Amino acid sequence: MFCLSKIVPTCVRAGLQDDATQEESLLMSKARPKFLNLLQIRQPVPAVVSILHRISGALLFLFLWLFLAGLQRSLASPESYSQLQSLIDQPLVKLVVLGLVWAYLHHTFAGIRHLGLDLRLGIQLPGARMTAYTVLVVALIGTAIAGALLW
Repeated sequence: MFCLSKIVPTCVRAGLQDDATQEESLLMSKARPKFLNLLQIRQPVPAVVSILHRISGALLFLFLWLFLAGLQRSLASPESYSQLQSLIDQPLVKLVVLGLVWAYLHHTFAGIRHLGLDLRLGIQLPGARMTAYTVLVVALIGTAIAGALLW
């Protein structure tokens, strides 16, 4: 008879496996977590920066069409440029632009950090934490400066 991974406990109870395999499967079932909620785990700062790097990259990709449409509109004619300026003056649009500025800055600085890690710079835990905090702070300061200039 053939035991698949989903019916291993049934096979173990039926005695269809040898003793070493039974012990191994019982040890594996005890060592594995029953429930893993990633939202309840406190991630270290380098992991948070890495996750935000992926999220910011996805946001930049998803809103690339918006950048290109704005560029096309601004270059089409002086009237369309003034229409784009009046559109950007709206608070909700400013907030979206500010979020995209954060995504751009964070993605850029986190990307530089990842390149440094690839070159084995700051790979030890204290250096990794310092560069992660630096990425967060510099991106937020840059976003605050852009927000002050935008408003």
